[in-house]
Amino acid sequence: MSKTFGGQKALDKASLEVAPGEVHGLLGQNGSGKSTLIKVLAAFHAPDPGSRLEIGGAEIALPLAPGEFRKYRISFVHQHLGLIPSLTVLENLLLGRLAQRDAWAINWIAERRAAQRLFASYAIDLNPEARVADIAPVERALLAIVRAISEMNEEGGVGAGLLVLDEPTPFLPKRDVDRLFQLVRAVVANGASVIFVSHDVDEVMEITDRATVLRDGKVAATIDTRAATKADFIEAIVGRKLAAMTPPAPLAARGPSHAVVHNLSGGTIEGFSLDLVAGEVVGVTGLIGSGYDEIPYLIYGAREARGGTLDIAGRGVELSKIKPRDAIRHGVVLVPADRANAGVIGPLPVVDNVTMPILASRFRRWILSRRAMTAEAAEMARRFEVRPADPTMNIASLSGGNQQKVVLAKWFQMEPKLILLDEPTQGVDIGARQTVFRHIASAASAGAAVLCASSDYEQLAAICSRVLIFAAGRVVATLEGADISKDAIAERSLAGARSFA
Repeated sequence: MSKTFGGQKALDKASLEVAPGEVHGLLGQNGSGKSTLIKVLAAFHAPDPGSRLEIGGAEIALPLAPGEFRKYRISFVHQHLGLIPSLTVLENLLLGRLAQRDAWAINWIAERRAAQRLFASYAIDLNPEARVADIAPVERALLAIVRAISEMNEEGGVGAGLLVLDEPTPFLPKRDVDRLFQLVRAVVANGASVIFVSHDVDEVMEITDRATVLRDGKVAATIDTRAATKADFIEAIVGRKLAAMTPPAPLAARGPSHAVVHNLSGGTIEGFSLDLVAGEVVGVTGLIGSGYDEIPYLIYGAREARGGTLDIAGRGVELSKIKPRDAIRHGVVLVPADRANAGVIGPLPVVDNVTMPILASRFRRWILSRRAMTAEAAEMARRFEVRPADPTMNIASLSGGNQQKVVLAKWFQMEPKLILLDEPTQGVDIGARQTVFRHIASAASAGAAVLCASSDYEQLAAICSRVLIFAAGRVVATLEGADISKDAIAERSLAGARSFA
């Protein structure tokens, strides 16, 4: 499979072979070509001449026509699932078929019973009458997968076909990932094959039989998962040994108070106080619903606080009155979890996204030099290893990891006093994670205080000098220095949740 964009090879003779009843992983750094391969398979892109698809030994012409996906029993579940929140579970399940029939011709009672039987066959408890907007994120993912299986099997017997899961887990906590994996195992037990696209090496090692790693549009390796180590995967993904990818050591706290949050309340949070020292990275975490992920937004003014103050560099701010523009003026910046909708402006190029916070200082005699802006953005793209390093590109066309690098470049160039991070490496590949870690450490070394909200315990253990664990909106445990580990954070999070149960 090959695909060229503007003279640049996004895919270069990449081959992927999936056996019947196999879960086959597809990994690679952002920009490695895995998204392009899936989009070619899904007929979103037409491949270069010479690309071939074989199913059961028969060669199929590419791109596939819409009707051929069901004919050849190929179904996709993309990261954003393709569900309509305002419709019911049943209506979403029947979405493809509703377009082919009049609503009055549908026997809704029979369809409801059929849906219940389908869910039961995969040990899924879903109410067909519930609105999709009201069910849990993991239940939406399960619904999307069951719908894809149902569509895949309309043309023939249950068990045939190929299910492609494109990044189905980035927004799910571990216990919900386990539920999703139970469904994947049930799918392959019926004879279907699954392509599992992911950034997460641990998940790939848990659920796949084999995995193909792409690098620079080419196949770097096809790995027997059961015989491989995590180091084998990482070396194939990034092209170098794991030893060279060790995260920076946590920075020791030093110096006087730099930013003090006092008695913050808002949302789930009640009476939270924190003293941050210049140069330290403090993590906040807990189980889903514990409230830790609200803190960056309350401090920044993106969510309304009921009370509390922020003292930063000797200046006091009432958090019940703060707005994002006030926070920025005080040297506080936020890197949100939802970068696509809250971190960047998709229709604009990289140059406009990077320079937006500093535009006011770039006017000369009421004139803004586009050439100077582009040169400045190009330098930031180089420093933050954005790929491709073309500041004129629309930011929506970049991979998630490269969009995150642009968000970091946008804010870190301002030399902020307090950096607020929410899930800074969510959906980001192993190589881009290291870039993010390195720039967080660099900003802290330059004198910023960093507050990082994350559900990734391994990440927190790698970059934090303190980790605060939340339950029911309050801090229930604090880990410092050598006491911080992935297992210790997980243990305290679970213990804290039990104490409020």
